[in-house]
Amino acid sequence: MTAEPSTSVEAVSEVPEASPAKPRFDDWFARELRGFGPLGILAILVILFSKFEFFAGRSSTFVIVPLGAVLALVWAWRSGTPWSEIGLGKPKSWVATIGLGILFGCAFKCLMKALVMPLLGGPPVNQAFQFLAANRAAIPFAIFDFVVAAGFGEEMLFRAFMFERLGKLMGKEAAAKTVMVLLTSAWFGAVHYSGQGLAGAEQATIVGLAFGAIFAVTGRIWMLMVAHAAFDLTAYAMIYWGWETRVAHFFFK
Repeated sequence: MTAEPSTSVEAVSEVPEASPAKPRFDDWFARELRGFGPLGILAILVILFSKFEFFAGRSSTFVIVPLGAVLALVWAWRSGTPWSEIGLGKPKSWVATIGLGILFGCAFKCLMKALVMPLLGGPPVNQAFQFLAANRAAIPFAIFDFVVAAGFGEEMLFRAFMFERLGKLMGKEAAAKTVMVLLTSAWFGAVHYSGQGLAGAEQATIVGLAFGAIFAVTGRIWMLMVAHAAFDLTAYAMIYWGWETRVAHFFFK
């Protein structure tokens, strides 16, 4: 007669429950940055009103540092905000993201120049950037600024950061996202008025509406960064080679 093996309660090891993942920082300072108390509001104001820092040299060269965007990244890191919440989640395909961004940005600029802005009564030539026409000395500076300062900097600030902050404040419902798109587009247009006049503000507002709507739906910023850079580089090519008037009169002679 064989005895059944005995089981000891002490022999059974209990598996501890997994604790929830914590953000990199969860101290008082990080919580205040994520909130809307005095420190949180101060951080928002500093980031929004340090949009760009200008380093100007000769009239043929200029360099713009996207200070506000850099501060937004620092805010996200120090506040423990996941990168995905500001649109920086890894895309499924970098090739598709970059390719779509280039195609969309170039086509969007051509459509704006040839159809939308003429209907709004905009001038065929952007006088604010005519110093770039046939200006070889400015090429590296212009490319840097349109790709880094505009493509990365403006999208990081006006879409990624502002949507995260407004989303935490207003919620994620469709009505709230609509208001966010309208507010960020109005702000985006307003900051272009001083340098490019009414036509520049109108174009920036329309771009803000389109890009803001896409970001509100997708929650991804990488394609928009590429599209923004492609948009501005297409505009730059038109100015550099003197194609602005020709494109602006493509539909309306």
